Amino acid sequence: MADAATLSALNLALRGGVVLLLLLIGAGLLHDRPRAAVARLGALFALGAAAYTVCSMPGFHARAGLWSAPVIALAVGNNLVFWLFARALFGDDVRSGPVYLLPWAAISAAGVVGALGLAPDPDLRIIGLGLAAQAILFAGLAVAQTLGSWAADLVEPRRRLRVFIVAATALHIALTAAAGLAPRLDATPLVRLADALSLALIAVTVAWAALRGSTGALLLASEPHEGLKPATTIARLEPSDMVLLRRLEREMNEDRAFRRDGLTIGQLAHGLSVPEYRLRRVINRGLGHRNFAAYLNSHRIAEARAALADPSQAEVPILTIALDAGFGSLGPFNRAFKAETGLTPSAYRRAALGELADADLALGSAA
Repeated sequence: MADAATLSALNLALRGGVVLLLLLIGAGLLHDRPRAAVARLGALFALGAAAYTVCSMPGFHARAGLWSAPVIALAVGNNLVFWLFARALFGDDVRSGPVYLLPWAAISAAGVVGALGLAPDPDLRIIGLGLAAQAILFAGLAVAQTLGSWAADLVEPRRRLRVFIVAATALHIALTAAAGLAPRLDATPLVRLADALSLALIAVTVAWAALRGSTGALLLASEPHEGLKPATTIARLEPSDMVLLRRLEREMNEDRAFRRDGLTIGQLAHGLSVPEYRLRRVINRGLGHRNFAAYLNSHRIAEARAALADPSQAEVPILTIALDAGFGSLGPFNRAFKAETGLTPSAYRRAALGELADADLALGSAA
């Protein structure tokens, strides 16, 4: 009995400390970077993890009532928030809008119904399986997001953070599956406590990195990054990196390396005979880019804009211009071009050539 009482007291103490720490983390993220979408999602994730820590306490559901519905909703919907947080943290060009409020509300409502027993038993079993499945699904999507853009990531602290996120999320998936799909394990307090601690560990580690001065600026900025501007970071490059930066600029501006379809940072580093980490550091710190694909696209879009505004190329198909600039197909080119200029390539061409025509008419009238 003493052992059970000790375990219960330890469980309660750990959960209380975790909840307090998560709430402080959420407040710190909002205080330090209130305008950063990734910080807001990180704060919401920390709040949801705190709610999950409370909801997974042994005996919570036996005493739960309508008063606990908001806490349950935050806890159950946190898997979707975690995925959105990973997208915002590791996908520089990703934006999360109000469209995700509807699935979050549906998942959270199902969680409240299941936790409070507001449906017949057969339906509750289906709801339980569905909630466990969505938890695994969104955790898997978060892992996919974390790994999917690994190779193109130029921010070294964020690359290291990915390793931890993948490992901790894999643990969370395993514990969620064990707790939600195996009834006997679901009744084991240690499984629920370990699951809550895995979520807390993710939130604490990410927040610790995000709130660390310049490292936090690198993690939470957008593309091109706001944390450190190229004008200031060039001064921080070592002399050898300055030499590499000049070689890189010749490779891109004179040799047009960006035109190679499917060019990777590994291939570019091999061509320059330097390690990948050095090339990442130079592009990130010296030029202000956080993502290699965005860096390539900046060169490709610049070349495409010049071609679209050139009267001598007015009859050249847009697809040809896109392929010549290094894009593999028209779809990615159109999306990248509009994101950069706010216009479709065809609209940009009409505007640019129209302005040239107007200028020619004005010169002719003046003559």
